[in-house]
Amino acid sequence: MKTHWIAIDWGTTNFRAFLMSGSQPVSRISQPCGLLSVEKGQFASTLQTLLHAWLEELGNLPIVMAGMVGSQQGWHEVPYAPLPCLAEDLAARTLAFTTDWGSPAWIIPGANGNSRFSQPDVMRGEEVQLLGLALLHTASQHTALLPGTHSKHAQMVNGEITSFATFMSGEIFSLLSQHSILGRALPEQQEDTDAFLSGVKAARQGAPFTHLIFSARTRRLAGEIAETGVHSYLSGLTIGYELQAVPAGQQAWLVGSPSLTARYQLAAGELGLNLSAINGDDCFIHGLWHLFTQLQGNPS
Repeated sequence: MKTHWIAIDWGTTNFRAFLMSGSQPVSRISQPCGLLSVEKGQFASTLQTLLHAWLEELGNLPIVMAGMVGSQQGWHEVPYAPLPCLAEDLAARTLAFTTDWGSPAWIIPGANGNSRFSQPDVMRGEEVQLLGLALLHTASQHTALLPGTHSKHAQMVNGEITSFATFMSGEIFSLLSQHSILGRALPEQQEDTDAFLSGVKAARQGAPFTHLIFSARTRRLAGEIAETGVHSYLSGLTIGYELQAVPAGQQAWLVGSPSLTARYQLAAGELGLNLSAINGDDCFIHGLWHLFTQLQGNPS
């Protein structure tokens, strides 16, 4: 097995790559060039350009990718692994191919199943983070929240993903703050903890969501929240509403960026939830490394 390889999280809006030496990252790239910004048929050339410096220095390194790169809109569509699924199930369904420039490459399949709300659900990329969480903190059961554009609430038993549900909190916040009357004609926004917690408290009152969000306008008009704190209030509303799905007193992991997990922990404290944060990149790297070692043992 080569010492160096490349781990990639290629999503809808963002691209992140980690130059790895064994299980340790030694360099990284982060660019806002998710699949939505890649022209049809240009995934290979885009990736080669992004990785040029590493490939020039170290040759045609193995590349392991996860995320929306394996979706219908991605580079190659890779069918989901059905729940429940273990690392072995993900590895068995991974797509192997060789890039135009000669790097062996793999795309992890993602997972699908029915949520506890009896709705069909899917994930791509988060399954790798969940695997990494189980490796970093061994336990018979894990409950995990993975906040983001499409937040996931997942359960694992003995390292096997058994169920999850998606909450579009991040995308809803973006739509409300940028493309609705609630965010129109606002001054430059500032981080406002009081406004954020006010939104969390409002979400706890159980109002219908489409009525609840209008309070971002009415509370602003009434002077209850500052015009510079409307985004903070909307963030509190959407995160607070999402967290209503977590049982009171629930202990769970928060897997994500430090800034986002801190925001969720602030809301969780207001709601009586015990959420322990862990860096999402660490989980992703550990999960993908584990899969890579399995894939290297299989013929491509």
